[in-house]
This record gives sequence, structure tokens and C-alpha cells, in this order.
Amino acid sequence: MAQKIDLESLVEGCADDSFEDGIRIDSTLESLTGADGLVKPAVYEGGVYQMDQRWASPADSEPTKVIVIDSVPSQANRLEEALRRNRDTTRVPEMVLDLSDLTNLPAHLPRQISSLEFPHRNADAYLRDARLSGRDFIKTELGKSIFGATPSRCGPLMAWFPQALLYGFWQSHLGKKRHNTKHARAWVSEIVGWRPASVETRVLGLKGDPMNLNTGETLTSNPDDRSEWEMGRAPVEGGRRDKLSEIGHGQVPFMGDEAAAAAVSFSRVTQRATVSFAQLRRVSLGEAHGPDRDAAARALLVALGLHAHVLAFGRGFALRSGAALRPMETSTVWLGAGGDRALTLGGPRATGELVGAALARARSEGVPLDGWDQPALRLTPRDNLRNAIISTWPQPAD
Repeated sequence: MAQKIDLESLVEGCADDSFEDGIRIDSTLESLTGADGLVKPAVYEGGVYQMDQRWASPADSEPTKVIVIDSVPSQANRLEEALRRNRDTTRVPEMVLDLSDLTNLPAHLPRQISSLEFPHRNADAYLRDARLSGRDFIKTELGKSIFGATPSRCGPLMAWFPQALLYGFWQSHLGKKRHNTKHARAWVSEIVGWRPASVETRVLGLKGDPMNLNTGETLTSNPDDRSEWEMGRAPVEGGRRDKLSEIGHGQVPFMGDEAAAAAVSFSRVTQRATVSFAQLRRVSLGEAHGPDRDAAARALLVALGLHAHVLAFGRGFALRSGAALRPMETSTVWLGAGGDRALTLGGPRATGELVGAALARARSEGVPLDGWDQPALRLTPRDNLRNAIISTWPQPAD
């Protein structure tokens, strides 16, 4: 019978002297259109999928063709987004880069960027190029501590970027003579489609036009602002020669290489997520803090990862257009030196309570938790970043 996961097991499993290995979560997924339904994998430059061959079973004589539907980095981003959307239960720290005074940004761009959205987490250029209370963030005591943090002296990251200790980071945007710390991810998650029925199918189509305008007509347009264009060679500021088909008029077929890669039918779709206790044992607050404090910090990271997984993937979810999936069967296994055993995570309430208990234990042990349970810390862009944004998105002419 599956056992409910509990805090004491996490703390003991994450201790320096523990021989426990980690936790694995396996799910069988299904398209909302049914077991035989189409699923759209991620498509990369050149309109290709990430193809691979893997062993479905050790007993197989040949590996099986698969397509990676959602990659490890992409899954980490989705888990961070789940943490951001549910800060009321995760209580995770957050910094927000406030861009609201850049009033001319197009509507589709964000007015703020969360630290749970920074592409490189604590090592991101948006954090490097931010200001806090009128000072360059990187020159503040908080900034120095975060940019100088390492897995073996991780206090500032536990306090403000715990996701970086779970999903990894590389401090590579400060220059060759500055900090270049790397930390491999402890949480690894991936969605794979097995035995694709086809990998060559393309979506063919025709963009219609009720007036059937002549797509060969030449015109002048500005590719940065196509609200202004003129037939022939008429002057348009910043303009160049163009065709009606390029600005959205006329019937345009999508054929050959221009056609998008299609969704795929798979024999099955699976998701596997693991958290490595061995990798987390590299996380430490430093020699002065002691093993009990380190174990409590690591247990909090595991609880946070489990909660993020349940929030992001414990119910039906949509990866992208054509990739709406739901979990049909899930098994969770504690990977231990004395043998593996089945676990039950429960729903988001149960994992949220686990985070709360782990947070209380970490606080009682003196783990740095400055940003937890606090309003988001607001940052503003430095002038160079502000100028880069304005240069990329200049105010359109009236």
C-alpha cells in the first residue's frame, strides 16, 4: 500500500549521512481527444522535432523511436510558472522587475517580469541590469550576496531563489573574470511520445481572401509598422519593396517547407520526473551552519518541487496549441537504499501543507528565509536596460 509522504522522511532522506536516493514520479498521459489523439510536440528551428530512440523495456531487442514532446528546460519553466501563479500556497520568494513606467510598450509585452520568469533565474541579465531603491542591484548588499552565492554557500539563494537550487543555474552573464558558478538541476522532468505514427506530416492549408486580391502586386511597407503601406514605390518612412501577400492580403497557400510540422499520433505518452537527493546534498548553507540546518533546507526544496509538480501537472494541462493532455495514471516511488516503496502525494492541498511544514522546520533550524511569506520585492530597470527596451520597441508614429 502506498505511504503518504511526510516531512520526517524528507529531512532524513536529505541528510548528509543518508543513503536514500530520491523520488520518481511516472505518469501516463492522454490527449483530450483520446488515447489515439494527436499531440503537438515542441518544434525547433527548421520545423523539426526532437527525435530520439529509447529503451521502452530492458527486455526489448531494439530501442523505440520517440519524440520529446516537452523538454527538461521547458518543464522547469512550467514548474516555476506554477509556483508564481500559486504564491499564496507556495509562499515562495519573488522579485518583480517593474516596467510600468515604460508607457509605450505594445500590449502583448509584460509590464513586469517576475524572478520566477527570469530565463536564467538568479543568474539572469534582467536581475543584473536592475535597480533596488535607486541603486544598481548588483552593487547592493543583497545583490552582491545573490550573485556571489554558490551551492555550498547557498543562504542567499534559499532566501530569494530556491527554484535555482532545484532547477539549476549557471552564472555566465557577469564576465570571464567574475563569478561563474554552475549548479546542475536536482529536479528533472520530461514528456515523451512513444512510437510516433509519422514524423513527416505537415499542416497544409490556404489563407483565404474574400476579395481575392492579387498577391503579386508590389507595394512599399515598413516591416516594423505595417499599419502604413502604399502601392507601388510610394514613400513610406522606413519602407521597402513588399508584396500584398506579406502584409496579410490575398490567398496564400502553405505548402512544402513553409507548411508547419503537424501534430503526431503516439502509441503512448509518458512523463517522468525525478528529484535527486545526491544532487541536493551538494546544497549547503556553509560549514558554520551544521548538518541539521542543511537537511531542513534541502527538505524544503523537495517539498517545493513536489508541490510545483502537482500544481502544474496533477490535472489536465496545455503545453501549447494542439498539446492539451491529462494524467490518466500516476505512480510515485521513493528510491531508497533499502528498497523502493510506493508513495502517495495527494492533491495540491496535501503538498501545500507539506511545504508549510517544511518551511516551519527550516525556520526553526535558522535557514535564511528572508523572501518567503513576504510581498514581492520591486526592482526597476537601469538606464541601459530601459534604453535597450525603448530601442527595441520605439513609440510608433501617430
